[in-house]
Amino acid sequence: MFSKLMASVGIGAAKVDTLILTEQLLPGQPFDIEIVIKGGNVAQQINGLTLALMVEAEVESGDSEGLQNLILHDWTLNDSFTIAAGEELRDQFQLELPEQTPLTLLPRCHNKTKVWLQTGLDIASGVDGSDRDFLPIAPTAAMATFLTAMEQCGFMLHSADVEKGNLHGRNFQSTIGCYQELEFRPVGFGGFSIKEVEVSFVLEGATTHVMLEVDRRFSGDGLLSLSLSPQITVADAERQIRGLLRL
Repeated sequence: MFSKLMASVGIGAAKVDTLILTEQLLPGQPFDIEIVIKGGNVAQQINGLTLALMVEAEVESGDSEGLQNLILHDWTLNDSFTIAAGEELRDQFQLELPEQTPLTLLPRCHNKTKVWLQTGLDIASGVDGSDRDFLPIAPTAAMATFLTAMEQCGFMLHSADVEKGNLHGRNFQSTIGCYQELEFRPVGFGGFSIKEVEVSFVLEGATTHVMLEVDRRFSGDGLLSLSLSPQITVADAERQIRGLLRL
């Protein structure tokens, strides 16, 4: 009786661990995971399993800013089963990242972006034995090409974070309730009139939309946008950026 009581309040209860099997993740692409459930001190009824893709976003409220955990996407497995004391169960699944998932693998910058997979067990009469796994999400080929082109134009990636809200471009909009901002700063005299450029990617199928918020020293902020094909070259991206920014 004592061991059953302890399990019901989460002591000695079943635990879940999620292993990310895909080495490098990309927005909009599938990835493989393995779920490992380890039984506790007594047999327990598991009513299901939930997986939530989470991100930490900055939220503005009046004159202050705070951080909030947002759900980008979730998955639910409703299978019910019993796990015996000390038993270990394993199963593999394939999930897919939303197209607009923020990037966590960015070169040479202060990246405050945190994206993780939250896994939880629905334990009958018990406490959720949850697990949190941070995800390595790299830029797509078109995004990486654009980042290189920005450097060729004389801008260095300085920092990255995630803001709560949605972006609205001329022919696109974001849809997941938040967006990532990559802050670029000029490194040479050629960009002297520009204080910074904040870049956001909105992936839509094969097209990568890019919104640029340009902060100029003498004329304030302005919003610009362009769209990239999967085959875009660094030279073509550089030409488009120089045209937009009047470099």
